[in-house]
Amino acid sequence: MHLYLYGPPGSGKSTIGQILARRLDLPFIDLDAFIERAAKQCIPDIFALEGEAGFRAREAAALDQAAHGSAAVIALGGGALLNAKNRALAESTGDILCLQADAATLESRVNRNPGQRPLLAVPNMECATPPSPGQAKPIGQLLAERADHYASFACRLSVSDLPPDVTADQAQAVLGRFRISGMGNAYSVRVGDGVLDTLGARMAELGCGNRTVVVGDSHTLPLYGERVAASLRASGMTVSLAEIPAGEATKTIETVAALWSAFLDAGIERGHAVVALGGGVVGDLTGFAAATWLRGVRWIGLPTTLLAMVDSGLGGKTGADLPQGKNLIGAFHPPSLVLADTSTLATLPAVELRCGLAEVIKHAVIGDPGLLDELPRFAFCAQSADNAPCTCLAESDWLASFVARAMAVKVRIIQQDPFEKGARAALNLGHTIGHGIEKATDFAVRHGEAVAIGTVLEARLAEALGLARPGLAQQIAAHFTRVGLPVTMPAGIDLTAVRAAMALDKKRADGEIRFALPAAIGDVHTGIAVDEAILEKILM
Repeated sequence: MHLYLYGPPGSGKSTIGQILARRLDLPFIDLDAFIERAAKQCIPDIFALEGEAGFRAREAAALDQAAHGSAAVIALGGGALLNAKNRALAESTGDILCLQADAATLESRVNRNPGQRPLLAVPNMECATPPSPGQAKPIGQLLAERADHYASFACRLSVSDLPPDVTADQAQAVLGRFRISGMGNAYSVRVGDGVLDTLGARMAELGCGNRTVVVGDSHTLPLYGERVAASLRASGMTVSLAEIPAGEATKTIETVAALWSAFLDAGIERGHAVVALGGGVVGDLTGFAAATWLRGVRWIGLPTTLLAMVDSGLGGKTGADLPQGKNLIGAFHPPSLVLADTSTLATLPAVELRCGLAEVIKHAVIGDPGLLDELPRFAFCAQSADNAPCTCLAESDWLASFVARAMAVKVRIIQQDPFEKGARAALNLGHTIGHGIEKATDFAVRHGEAVAIGTVLEARLAEALGLARPGLAQQIAAHFTRVGLPVTMPAGIDLTAVRAAMALDKKRADGEIRFALPAAIGDVHTGIAVDEAILEKILM
């Protein structure tokens, strides 16, 4: 699908469009430039010779040609979608992001490049023919006339004088569109309400063959299995369903072997792809089974928990646990596509939503402190019973952009360091101690809960080492507490077992555990060795 950038003159459609095109690995089309090349005239001259009606006819023809071509980022003229037919065409062939800014900002930007916009009262220095008398108008007037029109687009972004890269970050969060590369074949990530129903068409576009296995657990498969299967069957695929028990205890090599058998029974060949429908356990197991079946087949991720959407479902780290520790068996095997359907979060038990928020808070501490300002929306979590579904999220028009924003932190990091050689280690914040807590409690403490405790304790480590100012751990703990997450060691936990599990942690180097520790919110340092005496004191 295309990405159309729309909005008034000066809103930055071309500048932001080119950045997004690079990030999404798509060609960039400036529709006005396309028209000029075809006409061999600049747009003000087209207006002067043919009038606005003549230009709009050329614009409609150019849009039709671009819309029926290969997927691209397309920057539209500021009035291109005033035509109802043009708008319907754009809406049916892609996503539309409307960029908006106040009149003063737009006027300042337009005045930097005068002469390119014949409907504006800006002198033209490059084209032969000036606008007809009365044709041009101040941008404030143009903006006022089109205010309702621009406001009618569901996906909008207010632009400012932020650097274009930052604006592009915000655009991706609003759109819920990412592309991750660096681990072999790049893959797309889409976030939104209802994207689950597009699975069949998207897998067909990817050339995933005519059969698949949808792997889910005892929670997700009854809820969404048939919905997913229907989308796949509508695209002509033969679908088998494979159910595994829910929970971390399932994450074993024995379950992987059971999935291999399911792939064999379903006739999965190298040209096919399998689907992971569920949370982190389902994704890790299915991805690892795919990595090792016939020496590697493709897989598609459909994360249904907040934790999987913002963390475990991204990056291509797949694996299984051993009795001695988590994720000691695994492979880097990225998915071919990730579809994060935020409508599934409305059926998520509150305890699992809290666990997902632990990873969101971790991401905020790593690279987006502004995410913490969104936490009051989730205050209900602290009062909700563990198994109560989060039905209040069903009508949340902000949820998709929130998830995408939290996701963006990990996307940026894994783009920099796909195989965890350096920067990616920041994502281990809270996990070194957290994994030890999980293992020592036989996973009675859930992953997100353990990450919350681990992050606070690792912040205390940072304070003890002089890396962070005193009070940082307390500040971070307050954010976890706000959404009902624990921040202290469970009563009666066997600290010897915690240390034993940490000693087997995969984040070791030269025989030492290397920590990711926060120096401040938004600043995490990696590869830090910690004196045993200090560590013991923090764990007690």
